[in-house]
Amino acid sequence: MAHSNPLIQLRQDRLADLPAIVRTPNYQRSELTPGIVHIGLGNFHRAHQAWYIHQLLQQGQAQDWAIIGAGVRSYDAEMRERLLAQDCLTTLIELDPQGISAEVIGPMIDYLPIEAGNTALIRRMADPSIRIVSLTVTEGGYFLDANTGVFNLDHEDIRHDAENPHQPRTVFGAMVEAYRQRRENGLDPFTALSCDNLQGNGTILKTCIVGLARLVDTELADWIAQKGAFPNSMVDCIVPATTEQVISQCRALGIDDRAPVSHENFRQWVVEDDFCAGRPPLEQAGVTMTHDVHGYEMMKLRILNGGHQLLANIGEILNVPTISDCMQDPDIVAFFNKVQREEILPYVEAVPGTTATEYLGLVEKRFANSTIRDTTRRVAFDGSSRHPGFLLPSLRDALTSGPSLTGLALAEAFWCRMCAGVREDGSEIAPNDPQWEHLQNTARASKADPKLWIEQRQYYGELAGNAQFAEAFNAWLTSIWQDGCRAAVADYATS
Repeated sequence: MAHSNPLIQLRQDRLADLPAIVRTPNYQRSELTPGIVHIGLGNFHRAHQAWYIHQLLQQGQAQDWAIIGAGVRSYDAEMRERLLAQDCLTTLIELDPQGISAEVIGPMIDYLPIEAGNTALIRRMADPSIRIVSLTVTEGGYFLDANTGVFNLDHEDIRHDAENPHQPRTVFGAMVEAYRQRRENGLDPFTALSCDNLQGNGTILKTCIVGLARLVDTELADWIAQKGAFPNSMVDCIVPATTEQVISQCRALGIDDRAPVSHENFRQWVVEDDFCAGRPPLEQAGVTMTHDVHGYEMMKLRILNGGHQLLANIGEILNVPTISDCMQDPDIVAFFNKVQREEILPYVEAVPGTTATEYLGLVEKRFANSTIRDTTRRVAFDGSSRHPGFLLPSLRDALTSGPSLTGLALAEAFWCRMCAGVREDGSEIAPNDPQWEHLQNTARASKADPKLWIEQRQYYGELAGNAQFAEAFNAWLTSIWQDGCRAAVADYATS
């Protein structure tokens, strides 16, 4: 992939100078007008939702559905600076085992200032041209109790927004204030579209927005609940963190991009067709529009996202760098396959076009893609949100109607062992969860008293008192500390 020509800085006025092998926008970006504000503009959004809008623009459609980027956290400011310096263009590098390809996409036309009080964000969301506000704020960004799913009205940031509704800290506070201004100005509400990995993400988003609005103005809350729309959606594309290797791959193609994104050669987006202010013709870009997202959500969250946790936790303990490396490790892959086939797949129903077994085959192929350097550390991040969301629903089903839960209990023991913060080779696992200090203290105390881990009811809820789960977990954690992860996996494989 060596490139001998001078690097071309990624900017609108240099697109024509990029190498012919790099696909570029065929639409006039200066003629686009915004219809979407997207909050939480990380790599995933640019490789996924933005790509779908780009496809429509390439077809000559959706000219009034361009994207305005936004963030509510101080760390978003660096990404804003990088993207504005290159006219909000992004190079997407597709990592296909058959060969790497690149395209530049341009559906995003501005990035709002990051500021206290979120004034610019609120003003833009209150503008009548904005008909969709979409979000990728991570599973842990919804102020939910990880076990019950109840919106945490007592969180200090939520209390602040309820008491200071015109100067909110959170994305939800900003959205409530924008809804208030729209109602006051005689406008209809926008559609709020969650693109995070939460089952029933639209329903959850509605709960958060309406719950906060009710603390501010009950009539406003009723208006949002009755006239707004919160479609559920399922999103899927493996998008690793941008590394120096990705930047080098981009430069090898002749492009000087300060914020390129790499992604696998697979995308899926399933969206509930429930919009209150119009929408782009997403189905013409390959989005599945449906009135029942639930089956797709369950299949993806349990098999793919749950599978990621099966691999990443033991992978971190054994110092296996990437997910594709885990898929090459005989012990790890044996553990992964047995848990999937015996304790996850039996509770996942087929969806139109594929069965759970067929979907697992696709996931295995995607996870094994060695061109995707998706680190076990990235995938293991925020286990305090991801285990309750992705693995514990299968564990509850296994307790209710399955013959075995030993593999899922072992997965929880691996999470505990990982959170102790030291690998089996003695190297340190750096903090990797918003609740890391508490998790690490509990994990270390659990070495002598395993039940302490599953007594964390904020994650395990009623499972903390289940004798069958407790017995299996206690035995596995004791085994892991005494004999190591590989011995535990070997015992599980023959059970």
